[in-house]
Amino acid sequence: MFDLTTRDIKFISGVGPQKAAVLNKELEIYSLYDLIYYFPYKYVDRSRIYYIHEIDGNMPYIQLKGEILGFETIGEGRQRRLTAHFSDGTGIVDLVWFQGIKYILGKYKLHEEYIIFGKPTVFNGRINVAHPDIDKPDDLKLSSVGLQPYYNTTEKMKRSFLNSHAIEKMMATVIQQIQEPLPETLSPKILSDHHLMPLTEALRNIHFPTNPDSLRRAQYRLKFEELFYVQLNILRYAKDRQRRYRGYIFERVGDVFNTFYSQNLPFQLTGAQKRVLKEIRNDVGSGRQMNRLLQGDVGSGKTLVALMSMLLALDNGFQACMMAPTEILANQHYETIKELLFGMDIRVELLTGSIKGKKREAILTGLLTGDVKILIGTHAVIEDTVNFSSLGLVVIDEQHRFGVAQRARLWTKNIQPPHVLVMTATPIPRTLAMTLYGDLDVSVIDELPPGRKPITTIHQFDNRRESMYRAVRKQIEEGRQVYIVYPLIKESEKIDLKNLEEGYQHILEEFPGCTVAKVHGKMKSAEKDEQMQLFISGQAQIMVATTVIEVGVNVPNASVMIIENAERFGLSQLHQLRGRVGRGAEQSYCILVTNYKLTEDTRKRLEIMVRTNDGFEIAEADLKLRGPGDLEGTQQSGIAFDLKIANLARDGQLLQYVRSIAEDIVDNDPSAQSPENEILWRQLKSLRKTNVNWAAIS
Repeated sequence: MFDLTTRDIKFISGVGPQKAAVLNKELEIYSLYDLIYYFPYKYVDRSRIYYIHEIDGNMPYIQLKGEILGFETIGEGRQRRLTAHFSDGTGIVDLVWFQGIKYILGKYKLHEEYIIFGKPTVFNGRINVAHPDIDKPDDLKLSSVGLQPYYNTTEKMKRSFLNSHAIEKMMATVIQQIQEPLPETLSPKILSDHHLMPLTEALRNIHFPTNPDSLRRAQYRLKFEELFYVQLNILRYAKDRQRRYRGYIFERVGDVFNTFYSQNLPFQLTGAQKRVLKEIRNDVGSGRQMNRLLQGDVGSGKTLVALMSMLLALDNGFQACMMAPTEILANQHYETIKELLFGMDIRVELLTGSIKGKKREAILTGLLTGDVKILIGTHAVIEDTVNFSSLGLVVIDEQHRFGVAQRARLWTKNIQPPHVLVMTATPIPRTLAMTLYGDLDVSVIDELPPGRKPITTIHQFDNRRESMYRAVRKQIEEGRQVYIVYPLIKESEKIDLKNLEEGYQHILEEFPGCTVAKVHGKMKSAEKDEQMQLFISGQAQIMVATTVIEVGVNVPNASVMIIENAERFGLSQLHQLRGRVGRGAEQSYCILVTNYKLTEDTRKRLEIMVRTNDGFEIAEADLKLRGPGDLEGTQQSGIAFDLKIANLARDGQLLQYVRSIAEDIVDNDPSAQSPENEILWRQLKSLRKTNVNWAAIS
């Protein structure tokens, strides 16, 4: 039997110890198994030449044959780019370069025949190919293999001559060595029920597909398997836990809850808040341990629901604790909860890293005696020195910074694990929630508190400033405040700060009678706070800022948010910024300012923003447009799925489909004993051991 996992990469012909060391370090490839599961990121059809009239903006890399009719340079300084008009007689495409302009102009002649190779995109209604490969027809032999795989490589690899082509050669060597089929990783039943390609065939076709159809089938089989095991792992674990752990039963709604409800509630609960409270009450009264994710957009009143759940714990003789990711947020929660509980005899304490000495001692003692009823803090709360007399409920705010492994540490605080409620303000698309929080039940607050009007969003081109400023002046005359946000991107920081400065000067000129505050990330904290204060107190009518204002500032009087160069922000970012206005009862506006030249993607992003205020719809669209890699927080959260081929953004349907298959297996074979599933449980076990960071997920 040919075992891929035990064979070291350095024994492949042409690799040797030096190159093996580079592959170890750069891509974590040690064995033949690691290599064969390193999949191409694209395939190129170099077997044919297309005609310009056949192509559109959704095609992979292609080849065209024709001549350059003329060059033109557009823009100044950093914005400068070179465009060549390329034609084969059936149409024209634009070849575009942003660097190396002199070199290009010197090298390529007009009206000579060239073969170009690149990826077509549509820009302003014309087809563009950026930085194409250009060859003379005689230099290029058309390959007969059909689809050629391309592998991602790093700079260090290229220096050791390990480019995509070198990896392709290594792959070919390994695939040739596999004479008999590899051991199957899915059960015969799953393979036949879902018409999946056998493993060996799938691995062969993922690297060297004979035609587009066999590539699609190979991709489907490998994606199916990957997502299936992620879901099987989560579900198995959730079911195990349900069986193992009983939950505390909160059977009574007592004085504490009722007094708060009748005397301290700041406004009527919305229908959504009532529904979620009901779901929580059912959970904590069921005898099972609650694990619930509470999602709600900015300002939907999650903190209030969390507090009322904590009061249920108090009524049943338990303590509650709430954790936030940063000290600032923990402080904010502490202030808010103290204010809400005003006049009630409940000891609430704040515990963060900066609280030391006697004060800390007093809090720790109070937790052990049970005098401290509610503890609010950062993750310091789960340190070993912190012990409770009877912890019944834990609320975790902004979950994506808090992985499953940490949740598990909380359960060890008691003989029986407390109920867990996780809150997040970042709306998470369903597909992602099923993977990141597959072990949690989900509740959604999808209604804004009374008196809030939905924000009107407008997209405006920057040549219409005059009319925009007129509208802003009118808002200021009515006593409202305005945010103006500029993008700040690391790569172009200097230019951006200059734009902010210029913007600030320009606003001073346009609004001579107004006080204008200014905030950006390069300022000292004291300066920042002072400028923020000007705006919060209402002394300044306008706040010019980079995106530092995203988090946590609440100015109910601000009714206009102008976002300059809106094309440079992602969807979720735009939605978060927009959530800074509309906190009072007045009608608020968000104006997205861009120039005319927009790519297809940007246009889509702006249309979605104008069309909807629904955070979930936006998160879903964002996931599709950007892919999951950038999803706020997933990368940093320790949920490093080792997804080698599946993509949560694009394979959402498949994810839901495999989840239901995994659910059936876990329900019908709870003790993992059935012979037909033997392969599955064995494979899950070996995955846990070898190549996936499951600790993060389980």
